[in-house]
Amino acid sequence: MPRAPVISIVLTALALAAPTRTVADSRRFEDVVLAQINFARQHPADYARQLEAASVQEAVAETEPQALDEAIDFLNRQPSLRPLRPDPRLAASAMDHVVEQGPAGGVGHGQFGRRLQARLMGAGLSAEDIDYGEHSPDQVVRRLIVDAGVPNRGHRSNIFGPAFELSGVSCGPHRVYGSMCVIDFAGALVAR
Repeated sequence: MPRAPVISIVLTALALAAPTRTVADSRRFEDVVLAQINFARQHPADYARQLEAASVQEAVAETEPQALDEAIDFLNRQPSLRPLRPDPRLAASAMDHVVEQGPAGGVGHGQFGRRLQARLMGAGLSAEDIDYGEHSPDQVVRRLIVDAGVPNRGHRSNIFGPAFELSGVSCGPHRVYGSMCVIDFAGALVAR
């Protein structure tokens, strides 16, 4: 095969995996984040092998050296779960947070309950994960599953919450960290 098409294919693949810079262009990025989460939920032992092979040790070693090994052990014991179904109402709730927090450069979950209620009624069980920084979709999911620096591993617990059925992912620009990715989870929902 000629070199030019190979280079073009590689550059296209890198462009598709690169962190999204604008809210309007982020749909594909968000779809890949949810696909990665669902792969981890459905095939946790396979995901553990991916973590072992990935070079994430450097980043984790600075904050919490044992977090990666702990995540791999967790994944090897984790039973397979149903995939999360994408829900546009949850994605809209997540986008509300991106739009509200990103330009200001804030961090945290803010008014998660208020945002969720504005989009849904009767969410029952719900949770939210947020990743800040210029990361690819697989890095977003890896960081949340390894959950270094989070004592209760709450992000990992959300991703592997067996009662969660639905998810909405929205990513966009963040003034301080460059980008942010918000993942909202819910069990059964009652529509408004």
